[in-house]
Formats: sequence, C-alpha cells, structure tokens
Amino acid sequence: MSESHGHQQPQTHTKILLTSLSAMVAETGTFPIDLTKTRLQLHSSTTKPTNAFRVASEIIRQHGPLGFYQGLSPAILRHLLYTPFRIVGYENLRYLVVVDNEVAGGGGEILLFTYSSFVLPLVLQVVASPADLVKVRMQADGRIVNHGLQPRYSGPFDAFSKIIKEEGFGGLWKGVLPNIQRAFLVNMGELACYDHAKRFIIQNHLSADNMYAHTLASIMSGLSATALSCPADVVKTRMMNQEASKDGKVVYQSSYDCLVKTVRMEGLKALWKGFFPTWARLGPWQFVFWVTYEKFRHAAGLSSF
Repeated sequence: MSESHGHQQPQTHTKILLTSLSAMVAETGTFPIDLTKTRLQLHSSTTKPTNAFRVASEIIRQHGPLGFYQGLSPAILRHLLYTPFRIVGYENLRYLVVVDNEVAGGGGEILLFTYSSFVLPLVLQVVASPADLVKVRMQADGRIVNHGLQPRYSGPFDAFSKIIKEEGFGGLWKGVLPNIQRAFLVNMGELACYDHAKRFIIQNHLSADNMYAHTLASIMSGLSATALSCPADVVKTRMMNQEASKDGKVVYQSSYDCLVKTVRMEGLKALWKGFFPTWARLGPWQFVFWVTYEKFRHAAGLSSF
C-alpha cells in the first residue's frame, strides 16, 4: 500500500533523489532506442525509405556503438530538471487528494488529473525544454555526418552557446509548444495509467505489490503514453531540429504548420513515424524506471509508489 493511502507525510527530498537516480538509469539504458526513434522521425518520405533496423545499422557503421549515445548528457540534464518533480509532485498531490476525499467527501480526483496532466507539464517543460532541444539537435547531427559534413555541435555546452549566438536566447525554447503538448499526452498516458493499472492489478489480486505488478503496470503505461503522444512527438522533433536559413526562413512557422505540412506531404500515418521505436523506448524506459524506483524506495525504507 502506498504511503499516500497510509496518511504518512511524504519524504520529498529522499524521493527526489531516488527519482533522479532511477531516471538516469532508465535514460542511459534506453537512449540508443531514443536516438533511433529521433532519426526515424526526421526522415522524410521524399528520400530513400528506411526503418529502425537500417537506421541503427547506419549508426553503428558510421560511429560505432558509442554513436548511440550522442546527446545523452543533455537528455540526462532534462530528466534531472523534469522527472523528479513531476513524479514526486504527483505523489504528494495524491496524498493530499486522498486526505481531502476522506475529510471533505471527494472532488480531489479531478484536481489530481488536472495538475498531473496539464499544470505540472506546462511548468516543467518550460524549464527543461532547452535541454531537450540540445538533445534533439545532437541526435540529429549524426545524419549530417552521414552526408560527409561536419557536425554542428561538439558537445552540449557548444550547442547551448551556438544556439544562443545564432538564434538568440529565445532559440533555446524553439519547439516548446509541441513539447508541452507532448508532455500533456505523455503524462496522461504514463503517470495516471501506471498508478491506476498498478492499483487495479493489486486490488483484483492479479499480483501482490511486487516486480510482476510493477512490470505489468509499466507495460500498460508505456503503450498508452506512446499511442497518445507520438503525433506530438513527431511535430516536436521536427520543430526543434529546424534551423533558420541565412535569409531567416524556416520550413515550419508553427507546430500547427508543421502538423499540416507533414500530413499533406507524407500522409496521416507520418504522424506515427517511429511508433514502434517510440514504444520500444517508452516501454523499457517505463519498466526500468518504475522497477528501479520501486526497488530504491524499498531499500530506503519507503513504501511503494
């Protein structure tokens, strides 16, 4: 039983530390899949058709195994700015909702859904979006190298400085709107789904509160998050990767313009480009994160999420 239901005051600082460690483990373990997914989403239908296996093979051929980790450091930075606060924030609010429901007679579930799906992603994505932008740009650099050109950035700090110099300070928040939209959908499919799926599994005696229950809940969470967020993820990736030409022109004027042009030029199914790599990444990410986090909590003497 979670401590939210046990009416114990949440140990916020410990949970933030454990969530950060779990996010770093999950991101490092699944980053090669994320890189493959990003390269697929940037692939245009006007060029030679490709798939996840071809993209992964090309990365190994061009850069070796370490090529799968281009952009890892800004990805971890993003999670340190984002994941601990949304997970712990959700749990702390859930604790207040449970108490409120028992004292005041309900209404808190709507507040929990609104906060976890809309308010929290909005605030945290604005903070973490620059790190996400740098991650996408560094991941996309491999495609430039494949064409015999020099990569745009030598590292995350070089990327930050060049983006500010060439595109202005506001350039770090390019694609923040589709990023927020994606975060809304991911949080609906991830946090709420894991919480309710785990509760359903335990309450219906399908499993005790153990790794089996955590695994089943994380699989459901990963699938729902992928199905909901993939179109926004495609738009976010393309918006963040584009750079203005010398005359200041860009391919996409807004996330809506990107959405319309993608569907018009590549068809509706293009919005789910990289679906299986995304699911193959979100599924293992959810599994590694939640199982690791639950184990860390147990080791620290905390009850399960």
